[in-house]
Amino acid sequence: MTLSELNKLLDERHSCRAFRPDPIPKDQIEQILTSAARVPSWCNAQPWDVIVTSGAQTDTFRKALQEEATTGAPAPDLPFPTSYSGVYKDRRRECGWALYEAVGVERGDRSASAKQMMQNFTLFGAPHCAIVSSPAELGPYGAMDCGGFVTAFTLAAQAVGVATIPQAAVASYGPFLHRYFNIPDDRLILCAISFGYADSEHPANGFRTTRAAPSEFITWAD
Repeated sequence: MTLSELNKLLDERHSCRAFRPDPIPKDQIEQILTSAARVPSWCNAQPWDVIVTSGAQTDTFRKALQEEATTGAPAPDLPFPTSYSGVYKDRRRECGWALYEAVGVERGDRSASAKQMMQNFTLFGAPHCAIVSSPAELGPYGAMDCGGFVTAFTLAAQAVGVATIPQAAVASYGPFLHRYFNIPDDRLILCAISFGYADSEHPANGFRTTRAAPSEFITWAD
């Protein structure tokens, strides 16, 4: 693959927020996971463990997750950011307002914005969901390795026409996920990846986020 081909793949990938119900063939999911697992990891630990739902399993999980999000309290295994400030806050707001504008949520409409936020727990209608965890003993380095895995998963999926969205929101209900999937307490649940074929007609898929120019994040050690 050339750099231009890689850049094209990166440009085409986006966080999909509306999926068609059509399932992905199991062998294709395995191919995506096999490619994702080629990423480097600290001491070659390869700490990722992935639970993948399909079909009725996804629908049952989706229903249980919505119930938990409505009645339970968030308790992520990995602490969420304490705050977003400066340029990080600006980028977060830009993404949020672009989504709201795309789906017709007006500024200040808290009810509509809350309804859109709850779409996280419908998995945006995706036919599949992958729950990614890492050994607690590996701490931040295991989580960092899994971040590379998640990125590779999204790119491998994009390469075969499969849309994805990594979701920290799902992982915010850690105790529920541990119980539901019988995930041992010595593993940290890091995120979910909802995936399937994109509903290209849905307005939630009609916007794209911007990216910072290299001059904004590079410091040359001259």
